[in-house]
Amino acid sequence: MRRTVSTGPIAFDATLWDEPTTGIGLYTRCLASALEARGVRLEKLGARTSGELPRGDAGRTTWTLGRLPRVLQRLGMPLYHAHGNFNLPLTRVPGTAYVLTVHDLIPLLMRETVSTAFRWQFRLWLARSVAQADRVVCVSERTRQDLLARLPEAESRTVVVPNGVDHVHVPELDATSVDFLRALSLPKDYVLYAGSLDVRKNVDLVLDALERLRSRGRPASLVLAGQSWFGSGRVEARVARMRSEGHDVRSLGYQSDAVFYELMRRAAVFVFPSRYEGFGLPPLEAMHLGTPTIVSNAGSLPEVCGDAALAVRPDDAEGLAQAIDRLLKSPEERRALAEKGRVQAAKFTWKRTAEGTLAAYEAALHR
Repeated sequence: MRRTVSTGPIAFDATLWDEPTTGIGLYTRCLASALEARGVRLEKLGARTSGELPRGDAGRTTWTLGRLPRVLQRLGMPLYHAHGNFNLPLTRVPGTAYVLTVHDLIPLLMRETVSTAFRWQFRLWLARSVAQADRVVCVSERTRQDLLARLPEAESRTVVVPNGVDHVHVPELDATSVDFLRALSLPKDYVLYAGSLDVRKNVDLVLDALERLRSRGRPASLVLAGQSWFGSGRVEARVARMRSEGHDVRSLGYQSDAVFYELMRRAAVFVFPSRYEGFGLPPLEAMHLGTPTIVSNAGSLPEVCGDAALAVRPDDAEGLAQAIDRLLKSPEERRALAEKGRVQAAKFTWKRTAEGTLAAYEAALHR
């Protein structure tokens, strides 16, 4: 009998389920919810403490390489879906098809943004995982092309299934969050950057633009909402220096979803001049909330944002300064861009992501 998704539960990689939220962790949880809403049964494997088979104190690598193959063999599941770019078991489990989601190839494309050890792990394990996978799901055509440039033999097994953005909503704020936002005393028209502060995200370009605007008598207030990451120390030192010079830069660090999305919704302009993205969820989240958005023209951002966001080159500080100034001066243009952003963001739903993922499951099972 031909196997289908309906013949049994799917073994679902949950190794980032209980960890601090990252893009891959968000993808894992949103995809799981969308699949379960369509009646797909998932066995969530390898979370730290939750799911059907938590890994406990074991690290994610130790779990995947050492314990997961035995778990899959014992459970007899028809399919295992790994979400972390390269984290399939090194060996095949008879009777279990493999699906792998690749979000980006940043450790290979931008070597300076990760440690040497992680880059080598990524390179070797990615090649092995792609060779093992029956289907490789890429979250954008940009990621698919980057993958095939290195592993062209995977072309017939690789499909594009974009992320959704309709997980975004602004929940009612509790008293603590209300007090926190009030204490910030944010100006009416502030600029927001949301994301980690690593080199790849190109926060320096935003700071360059602010310095240019202030030198022209057009100072802008900037809010940074995101966690420190590999290589972020230099940006943090520069922010401290600029604050000492009188720039209004508020570095808030990681925030709860409620505060994060409220900051995004209230911003006059959202800026995201990343040097490379495999998908680029933060600008799409801002567009979903109706916040006028400026992005770079690098990586997948043109593919995801279309003409619904202003775009500048990732090395064009003058272009970014002009774009910020233009939007801050024009409420009418902000409203028009906000409406275009909502229309563009509405194309990306987790229901569609689930449908594309199910098609990849069926293709993997029947390969």
